[in-house]
This record gives sequence, C-alpha cells and structure tokens, in this order.
Amino acid sequence: MRERHLRRLVHHASHGGATVANRLRHWQRQLFYATGALLVVTGGVWLVVHYARAADALPSPAESWLMRAHGLGAFAALFVLGALAAAHVPRGWRLVERLGWQAQRRTGLVLCVFAGTLALTGYLLYYFAADDLRPALGWMHSALGAAMAILVAAHRRGGERA
Repeated sequence: MRERHLRRLVHHASHGGATVANRLRHWQRQLFYATGALLVVTGGVWLVVHYARAADALPSPAESWLMRAHGLGAFAALFVLGALAAAHVPRGWRLVERLGWQAQRRTGLVLCVFAGTLALTGYLLYYFAADDLRPALGWMHSALGAAMAILVAAHRRGGERA
C-alpha cells in the first residue's frame, strides 16, 4: 500500500520521462508566479517611487495605487498559500520522509516561515505600525519579499534536481 501511495505522489513528466515529484498543478503554478510577480513588481516600484523623491516632496499619487495593487496581490497570495498548504506542503513533507530530500524540506519550511512573516509584517504595516517602527518594519518586509523570490527559485531548482 505504501508503495502504491508513493507511486501516486511521484509521476513521470511528459518531457523525456524525467521524474517530477509533488509538482504544482498548472493553475497553481500560473497563479503562484503571477501573484509573486505582481507583489515583487508593485513592491519594488513602490520602493523606487517612495524613496526617489526628495524628503520635503509630497508623496507621488502612484504610491497609493501601487499599494492598492500590492494589497490585491497580497490577498491573492494568501489564497495561493492556502492551496499550497492544503496539498503541496503535506505531500512534500511525506515525500521527504520517504525519499530523503531534506534540502527540499528546508527550503520549503523557510518559504512557509517567510510567507507567514510577510503576511504578518504587511498586516502590521497597514494597520498597526507606529511611525517610529514603520521604516524598519517596511525594510524588513521588503528584504523578506526579495529573499522569498530568490528562495522560490532555489526550491524549484532543488525539486527539478530531485
């Protein structure tokens, strides 16, 4: 029975018969990358627009629209993360146990922690951050977002190698 369950978790890809384990469904992958791109682009452009202006200049009207788009992306990201938490994460956890892919577990676990921390810092920035904490919290949020984008690529590459 365990053997049959493992075979269901690991399947052959259509390109060359390479083994691909726990691959996201097409719609999940597309939504994950589109949401991630929206968040990285809107967050990065907001940083440029916000910090490129003079200290005494009024905020750019683009800043509020960029934050609205970033917030929309955040809601979509929470949906995607929920879908991943329901299927991809538990299935990956079981595969690591059976196939010994500890590197995938490490990067996946760090991605989960980063995602939770990004959601928390984003919430704090939007609703509760005091003015003296806001810059440090914002830079932490930005650095985690950039690091997560890089770590997603590493996690994906590790899955392809496995």
